[in-house]
Amino acid sequence: MPFPIRVADVMQRPVYTITPEQTAATAAARCDEEDIGSLVVVDDGEPVGIVTNADLVRLLGSATDPGTRPVEEFMSAPVVTVAPDATVGEAVERMRENDIARLVAVDDATVVGILSTDDVARVVPQILHRSEIEPSDGDTRYRVRQETAYENEDWDVECVTSGEEAVTVGDRVTFEKTLSEEDVRTFAAASGDTNRLHLDDEYAAETRFGRRIVHGTLVGGLISAALARLPGVSIYVSQDLSFLAPVEVGERARAVCEVVGELDSNKYTLTTDVFGADGEPVIEGQAVVLVDATPETGRVEVEALA
Repeated sequence: MPFPIRVADVMQRPVYTITPEQTAATAAARCDEEDIGSLVVVDDGEPVGIVTNADLVRLLGSATDPGTRPVEEFMSAPVVTVAPDATVGEAVERMRENDIARLVAVDDATVVGILSTDDVARVVPQILHRSEIEPSDGDTRYRVRQETAYENEDWDVECVTSGEEAVTVGDRVTFEKTLSEEDVRTFAAASGDTNRLHLDDEYAAETRFGRRIVHGTLVGGLISAALARLPGVSIYVSQDLSFLAPVEVGERARAVCEVVGELDSNKYTLTTDVFGADGEPVIEGQAVVLVDATPETGRVEVEALA
């Protein structure tokens, strides 16, 4: 059962409004008084436009006697709305489709909030920066096996890269395993997170999940396992995660990490996702890692793919 972040969870409220016939001077004074960056323009209770600080600045630079201009002359219109129970991901797609930075949340024709890209970035920063990287038809691809301390028969690992040695944009690594009862109990003891939601069937049955689930941090640990299979020595700089759905004890899960950007010679940005047994995403994230060269005592096996 997914529990995504909804628009209502992150939108700004209360919503400050203004009517179309009121002046720019009134709008500017209201923004300054409330320390806000936008006003929703309403007519008979219906949203018909948005006035932002940027709109006011443009008016100031182009109009004669700008303070007397009615809001309806320079507001951004039409208004694009979203339901408060829509997911943040759906809201971002609507922003992209309409090339806008704000949505008005409407519930039963009533304005209940406003959502901006700043609100989204503050809560789930990776959702604004995800991208799909596909190698060109002419690229030679390699399957790489970075030596680790040990492997387990239950684990499925694959790392496909564009370079024989160094990490490059477009590289993809996956790590899959079953998150067992033993894993959950060992993690609880090692971390100190002995929440009964993860360990007590009777207790967990009375929660919203209706059963025990795997620690979210343990599920996220599959991402670290995947990064350990990139060529070189991967060192975390940062990691942002959004938890979308629970993972059941005994469920098989797969982490998928893709290199989507290079910040400098050995620092990279990656999308870091985890999928449940049904193939649906349970975690979405973005990380920055440093990748140092493999020590001389380490081994990397490289196989060219046809």
